[in-house]
Amino acid sequence: MTTFVPPEIDWLALAPLLVVLGAGVVGILVEAFVPARARRTTQIVLTLAALAGGFAVVAVLWPQIVAQPVQVLGGSVTLTPFALGTQGLVAALAFLGVLVVADRTSTGQDAFAPSASAVPGTSYEDLARRSGLEQTEIYPLLLFAAGGMMLFASTDDLIVMFIALEVLSLPLYVLCATARRRRLLSQEAAAKYFLLGAFASALFIFGVALIYGFAGTVRLLVIAQRVQQGGLPLEGMTVLLVAGVLLVTVGLLFKVGAVPFHAWTPDVYTGAPTPITGFMAACTKVAAVAALVVVLYRITIGVGAVSPETMQQLQAVIVVVAVLTMAVGTVVGSVQSDVKRLLAYSSIAHAGFLLVGVAGFRPEVQASTLFYLLAYGVATIGAFGVVTLVRERRVGATSGEDNGPVEDDGVVLGEATEIAQWAGLGRKAPWLTAAFALFLLSMAGIPLTAGFIAKFGAFSGATNGGLWWLAVLGVLASVVAVAFYLRLLVVMVFRRADDETVPERVPDAEDLGEGAGASGAPAGVGTATLVTPQVTASQQVAVTVVRSRGPAAVAIAVCAVVTVILGVFPSPVLGLVEQASKFVP
Repeated sequence: MTTFVPPEIDWLALAPLLVVLGAGVVGILVEAFVPARARRTTQIVLTLAALAGGFAVVAVLWPQIVAQPVQVLGGSVTLTPFALGTQGLVAALAFLGVLVVADRTSTGQDAFAPSASAVPGTSYEDLARRSGLEQTEIYPLLLFAAGGMMLFASTDDLIVMFIALEVLSLPLYVLCATARRRRLLSQEAAAKYFLLGAFASALFIFGVALIYGFAGTVRLLVIAQRVQQGGLPLEGMTVLLVAGVLLVTVGLLFKVGAVPFHAWTPDVYTGAPTPITGFMAACTKVAAVAALVVVLYRITIGVGAVSPETMQQLQAVIVVVAVLTMAVGTVVGSVQSDVKRLLAYSSIAHAGFLLVGVAGFRPEVQASTLFYLLAYGVATIGAFGVVTLVRERRVGATSGEDNGPVEDDGVVLGEATEIAQWAGLGRKAPWLTAAFALFLLSMAGIPLTAGFIAKFGAFSGATNGGLWWLAVLGVLASVVAVAFYLRLLVVMVFRRADDETVPERVPDAEDLGEGAGASGAPAGVGTATLVTPQVTASQQVAVTVVRSRGPAAVAIAVCAVVTVILGVFPSPVLGLVEQASKFVP
């Protein structure tokens, strides 16, 4: 008779994941049992507490894992300093992202439709709006997405990595379709993200199948050991391993937003609710880039599982993708006229800069990658937080055909994302403009910002790997990127707002579908009235800056402070990420 031996599980090592994912499960129960009037507050407190708790557990585990990495559940979770650092980074950025998500602003509304399943423009949607329904399910979905991201780069098992990929992706597909305004655009973005994401997942799992056929296992470290020691099921057919790794890499590059797998990025960033765009842009990139580093490091330079020739082939693929990604992100980004699309192409360009460091295939890539992801993440969340506060305001009809004075009826609509609409923003909201300028300068890599230190580390990794010419291309691409960041800054600071007259644009029905912060109320004054404004062709929009009720302002301020500290005093954080270089247990 065989005696069952229960496995020994290091529950403390799993604590960051258990706290976040467990809170997501509790959030589902909150939706079922907590009264509607208290549900939103409960969900926000639970979500922020879970993310803060996950980060606190990471801090407690850090000294132990730096001293001795551990494997849990037979390698299903492999907790190295790099993996633990990624978990802490996801938890911290997700906390800031949730602050922006939770903000209602002074209009009294958040960025989410009262009923995401309603067909835009139908009577059901109007009824849901008038009934005061709130979309509080978004908070458990955010927790599940964050938990999947934390697991994504913390596993040595490709099957578990695929499961984590789906856990982080499926909530994001839903969240992208929940925008309060421009509902059709939001649903289109979600459909594109879902279809292309499913295609990328299929490539990922097909690559896993090829790797398993070659090595007889899906554990990365076991694959490396078997390649070194022999005894493989298909000895000598290294082409299967290379093809499998390339397909897995394609699935990861889709999440990174690298060319030629970037087509979803501009449309999804534009159509998704702006707070979700910030959350997704920062946190998903952290998880995807970290997972890419895990796969490439352990298969190639970590244990030396592949021959130098195979390693050069993989390196050539990453180099080509990095060059194309930088080129597309900077060149196409320079001609954008929409702020969110500009930030989307900026995200693509930064994916290329990150791949420049990864392409060096040097051990120090782990430290420089974590620092870059931190610097980019706080700048991105802060920038999209600012975008949520720059809004359109409906103004009344002109008095007759003589183009007389325009009456302001004060109804606040959706975000003003056209770059031309941001003219004169520096006079309307100088502190908000200063924060946004700081985030753009950090993305551009200007000295004394976090972005400069981050890019220096990434390009140094390429130089140390013998790819000095790739680092030079990265610097040139950064110079091109500076141009379109400065173009937006010039519009905000030096151009006079037309409203100062009224912009030519007339809001369409999709802009207004859920548009009123308050019907007939002055901008910046909350009210319980949720009536869809009816706009005639003679009515136009101006641009206003709404006040945050606290959470978004806190997130923007924290991101600005962190950006400056990382640029001026980076040594403490650099010391921490250097400890993440101890990669393989």
